[in-house]
Parts: sequence; C-alpha cells; structure tokens
Amino acid sequence: MKKSVKKFSSIFLTTILGVFVFSSVASAHVTVMPKSSTTGAWETYIVKVPVEKEVPTTKLTIKAPAGVEIMSYQPVPGWKYTADKDTSGRVKSFTFEASNEGILPGQFQQFTFVAKNPEKATEIAWNAYQYYKDGSIVEWTGDDSAKTPHSITEIVAGASTDDHHDDQAKTENTQKQQTKTENAKTTDTQPSKLPLILSILSLLLSLAALTFSFRKR
Repeated sequence: MKKSVKKFSSIFLTTILGVFVFSSVASAHVTVMPKSSTTGAWETYIVKVPVEKEVPTTKLTIKAPAGVEIMSYQPVPGWKYTADKDTSGRVKSFTFEASNEGILPGQFQQFTFVAKNPEKATEIAWNAYQYYKDGSIVEWTGDDSAKTPHSITEIVAGASTDDHHDDQAKTENTQKQQTKTENAKTTDTQPSKLPLILSILSLLLSLAALTFSFRKR
C-alpha cells in the first residue's frame, strides 16, 4: 500500500512539474496580440518579448505579413525604431533595438504598433527575430508544432465601409424623424397665447373706459 502511494505521489509530482515547465516555456514565446481582428481594420498590435536565456535581449525584428500595412509605432524609452521599406515606401520589416542594456533575464518588454489589416479574411503570421547580447538569434518563424512558432492573428470578415455609411445614414434619418416628431408634439401640446392677449386687451379697454368716465364727471 505504501509503495502504491509513493508511486502515485511520484507520478503526480512529475506530472505537475511537467505542466509548470510546459507553461513556462509556452509563455516565453514572442507573441503578438490581439489574436483576432477584422478585415480592413486599423488595429493596434502589441508584441510581448520575454527573455528565455541568462543574457539580455537587445533587438527584435518583425517582418510585415503579406497584405498588412505597418502605419506607426509607439516610442519606447531606451529603444530605437527603424523600418526597412520597399521602393513604394511600404514597410517590409521593422526593428526595435536597445540603446541601453536591453531586456534583462526574467523580464519582458512590450512594443506597440498600428497596422492596417488585409481586406480579405485570412491568417497572418508574425515572423519575429529575437537577438541576444551573446550574438545568438531565436527565429520565431515556425508553425504551431515548432519549438519557436510564430504568432498568428486571425483576420475575420467585418462590416464593409459601405455598410458603415448606410448604417450611419439610417441613424441620421431616424434622428431627424424623431426630432420632427418631437417638435410637432411640442407644437400641438403648447397652450395658445391668443386668449391671454385678448384678456389683456379687454382689461386695457375697460381701464380706458373707466378713466374716461371719471374725467367726464
């Protein structure tokens, strides 16, 4: 009985340890968020870069996926941004390079940029290259089964620009109709001022007649 309990405990501890090790490895991947976005959208993406080794990460390069337009980036203190562009000015890849000590072991850094998504539904792969101070490079370019997989964002079909315009026009028309209806109700329910005016005129005429009669006496 004791042997069974000891064996079970050993297997249980090994399994738990394996889960924690696997989780730590998985969480150490270079990832791009969000994991899902819509076609043609101007999306704000965040790259999370952890350090897997005992030396700092000093540079990160990301290739722009096909159909994605890199538009702008958020400056990060201590990091220099550069972009490699084609002849038309379109960004092919961009790099964040440390001007200080970089990302230290046990730390991570986030980089934010804005990009325009492809016009058609698809999956875009963010191929990333992580450079360490010792000269080594980790290429995050593999598929899901690879040791160093690239991050994937699923681009799903969203409402078209025309649909947005139609919805906006419908909303504006509805608001205008509601305004007309409310104005009409206000006009209908507002009490008439004519009786008040007639009453004032009558009072004035009465006062005038009374004054004239006193003067006549």
